Amino acid sequence: MSPKQKSKLRDFFEFFVLFLALYLLTQFALKQFFPDTFSKDTNGATGVVLSMQDATVKGDHHPVMIIKNHTEETLILEDTCHNPPVIVVRVNEEGEEEALLSTEENAVPCVPLTEIESGGKVIYELSPWKYSLFSEFGTYRLMLPVGSEIQESSPVVEFSIHEAGPVTKMFRAFISKPLLNLLILIASFMPGYNLGLAIIILTVLVKLVLFIPTQKGLEGQRRMQAVQPKLEEIKKKYKDDPKRMQAETMKVWKEHNVNPMQSCLPILIQMPVLIGLFFVIRDGSVLELSRHLIYGAYQDLSWTWGTNFLGLHLTEPNIYVMPPLLVVLQFAQMKLSFAISKKKKETKETKESKVEKKDPQAMQQRVMLYGLPFMIGFFALKFPAAVSLYWAVSTLFAVGQQLVVNRREFR
Repeated sequence: MSPKQKSKLRDFFEFFVLFLALYLLTQFALKQFFPDTFSKDTNGATGVVLSMQDATVKGDHHPVMIIKNHTEETLILEDTCHNPPVIVVRVNEEGEEEALLSTEENAVPCVPLTEIESGGKVIYELSPWKYSLFSEFGTYRLMLPVGSEIQESSPVVEFSIHEAGPVTKMFRAFISKPLLNLLILIASFMPGYNLGLAIIILTVLVKLVLFIPTQKGLEGQRRMQAVQPKLEEIKKKYKDDPKRMQAETMKVWKEHNVNPMQSCLPILIQMPVLIGLFFVIRDGSVLELSRHLIYGAYQDLSWTWGTNFLGLHLTEPNIYVMPPLLVVLQFAQMKLSFAISKKKKETKETKESKVEKKDPQAMQQRVMLYGLPFMIGFFALKFPAAVSLYWAVSTLFAVGQQLVVNRREFR
């Protein structure tokens, strides 16, 4: 095998390893956002199995149950709306039944569950009863009636609802609540209370507020890119003298006004806001389930979101328009973020040395350049179109800001 072939094989192996790492990271993220997608049948399970998506539910979230029919017959259930298709019982600390719960109040319309096919699985959200049956902290027992009554063989599952921690409370108070109520305020001035227009305006406003710290971070990245060739030379020249290498590196940073923290700190500052905006748009698209985040002035709104925008239904995933659009925009942003200032023409010796030794950072950037956009596009297949719209507007803004920074020369 020639050296050139060995080099290509090594590049392919490195690309595969890095892409595999990105894939595993994607799977981990998906498990956090869509745990029901990865729920597996219990080994050797028979009959009808009742389980919870989460055994412990954070306060102001709603429980989600999973029903699996391992029998050979279709499971027929009674239509129990306005109540859930299961019997709900409060359980005390000793595990004894405390109260049988029922209600006529639904936060959102109840979806009847009347049958589950043989071998089928149903993921059923108990969101309509978020504020009526499951508003208190404690342990709950769910029992699925067999026929029209509870029997000893009836599927049973327990879960608990606990108070949110101090970090979650602070996040809701200072980020989620202000952003959601600002979204409601903007929508109140939009024709038809259009959620799409409100998302675009809110996203742009947030990006403008974060413009300066984002700009500082991007400029820091550009400065680091500009001095990278010199840093590589220092590493090669003083590879046997770590102290001298560190001293020369600090000298280059000082000469070119490079602060490594400049590219990291602004990103860390804006991340909570961007994450909060993401969850507000993902979860706030149904106002009736966001009462705990809505200020008193908006608790009794006479309207709800207009969820149709440019042919998109914003509360449902869109698989034809948004995923390809996000892949293109994310690719453009990554391409621009990895772009470096033009260098002087390289000598023949420099080119030859590059062939002999590949830059590992270039391989990592290649994986991010091609892997991350497709990962975002895959997320868009799952998320409501409202989230994809937010991501598209945010990425488009980032592309424009990156273009401005890339036109500047950092020497």
